[in-house]
Amino acid sequence: MSKAREKLKRQEKNVERRDRMLIHNVSEERATIEEVFDQSTRMVLYRFLTSGVLYELNGVVNAGKEARVYWGKTKTGEDRAVKIYLTSSAEFKKGMIMYIEGDYRFKNVKRDTRSLISTWAQKEFRNLDAAEKAKVRVPKPIAVERNVVVMEFLGKDGVSAPSLKEQAPNDPQKTYKQLITYMKRLYREAELVHGDLSEYNLMIWKGKLVMFDMSQSVPISHPQAKFLLNRDITNVNKFFSRKGVEVLSNEEVYKQVTGKNV
Repeated sequence: MSKAREKLKRQEKNVERRDRMLIHNVSEERATIEEVFDQSTRMVLYRFLTSGVLYELNGVVNAGKEARVYWGKTKTGEDRAVKIYLTSSAEFKKGMIMYIEGDYRFKNVKRDTRSLISTWAQKEFRNLDAAEKAKVRVPKPIAVERNVVVMEFLGKDGVSAPSLKEQAPNDPQKTYKQLITYMKRLYREAELVHGDLSEYNLMIWKGKLVMFDMSQSVPISHPQAKFLLNRDITNVNKFFSRKGVEVLSNEEVYKQVTGKNV
């Protein structure tokens, strides 16, 4: 067995050993690991490990129906978030098509599950990159291949920063104002609409508001862009209103973000 393959085997064992998911049933744990780390995904991780993008992969920090996020590290000790989209999620496949169709960046995408999920990962990477260039604080994208996205890890010691749902901001009024600015930059500079904006995918890290989970974000030319933006605005206003913020009307937020009337 080559040294590279031996290293991959050791990393796989580390993942299994260090996985901190709260699953007590051994058969369930094994099934989950096999679901996430199929052969194709293992080969992507192998290339990231041998190329220096990653040095080690540790425990899971977030687990959902669509993806698992793992805590990785570089050789120099920098933290990385490694998001692995599940290639076996049929329900996920149904939901993503609306966001891909009408996105001029991803024309003629095949409808098989692997092609769609690979496109979804590419979409998240490109959306994060565009948002960062527009000076919207997001996890910095590092690398993407197939169903795996490597990005900046926001948190400490393998524990990710809490979302606004988990921990309300200390200054909701200031956070609300910053969010409107981010939405404006995202729309006018990156020409994107987040598409699923709420307290679940916003966080405060080192005193700054951060947007994350941007795989569903669409260009402003997308047929559903206006609908998605209005939904984002409604979600944001509901959350901050509950926190005692004197929010703007939905129509005023729309105008500030887009420069247009509803």
